[in-house]
Amino acid sequence: MATEVLWYVIPREGGYPWEPAGRRPADLRYLQRLAGAVESLGFTGALLATDLYDVWALGSALSAATSTRFKPLLAVHPGLISPTLLAKQALTFEHLFGGRLRFNVVNGSTRHLAQYGLHLEGDERYALSTEYWSLVKRLTAGEVFDHKGRFYELRDAGADLRELPPVQRPHIPLWFGGSSAAGIEMAAEQVDVYLTWGEPVPQLKEKLDRVRARAAAYGRTLRIGLRLHLIVRDTEDAAWAAADRLLDITSEATYAARLGEARDADGVGWQRQFRQHGGRVPARARELETYPNLWPGMSLFRPGPGTAVVGSTAQVVERLQEFESLGVDTFILSGNPLLEEAYRVGETVLPALGVTG
Repeated sequence: MATEVLWYVIPREGGYPWEPAGRRPADLRYLQRLAGAVESLGFTGALLATDLYDVWALGSALSAATSTRFKPLLAVHPGLISPTLLAKQALTFEHLFGGRLRFNVVNGSTRHLAQYGLHLEGDERYALSTEYWSLVKRLTAGEVFDHKGRFYELRDAGADLRELPPVQRPHIPLWFGGSSAAGIEMAAEQVDVYLTWGEPVPQLKEKLDRVRARAAAYGRTLRIGLRLHLIVRDTEDAAWAAADRLLDITSEATYAARLGEARDADGVGWQRQFRQHGGRVPARARELETYPNLWPGMSLFRPGPGTAVVGSTAQVVERLQEFESLGVDTFILSGNPLLEEAYRVGETVLPALGVTG
């Protein structure tokens, strides 16, 4: 049985929000309504990704409108602000909203982070991330200390946070996904929940075995989370027809832009995902089925994790349970539109996973 199942909340919302015609207005009231639905349906929270809105503002707005049952997972890039300032923001959030914050560590790409003045290549980003999050963990655990490392030199760090004692112990949890050797090493040493994108079961098992082996070398064990999109319908044919429609309504300009970005991406996870379809846009979605009910076609038109489980309710549940057999105990799920699909998944898939509202 899954320990946690999260949903997804971003302002770029709609039936196919990568196209202007497929978006709906998603103002504060709508996003709070979405968060309320996520909470009431039994999800344990939602991933707030690095989309149009700053995650701190969005997370605060949603947490103010929900109870402590709704736990936001905020996507944060290390290195863009001081680790001490991030710890202060996090501890403030914890005190205001009742100890429910989690961090989704996002290492990003060289090109994207250059927009914010951070100029580091892949392995250097992981070296920075390891040092950065080790400091954040200590600061959100209530420590006061000096530190001199490769990237940071801190004196009396945490002294100004004495009146913001930790709410969660031992620290605010870190969730993270990385497929490169450097990323897996950082996860093994630092994080609490290792996240991965959907892949065929044999490939995923091989990767998770490596992650567990590296964590064991540090004397640690990690929870395992899986980020997936769902296209679930009453029948298998209806689900694949819905996937076909997404291919049909996506513009050539969107395909070209997404595939160009994917080819230039420097992340190993991106490369593993891209190899599943090779940049080919099929006539019918099922031509790209890489494993029963597993479809990497979402990455042809949306950024980030692009693998969907496509099928009837029973088939989707069966596939999620197969992932659970690999040791996955946490799912971050989504479907478009986010509000309607939260209800569909919450009322059909979650009960079969042992999750109730």
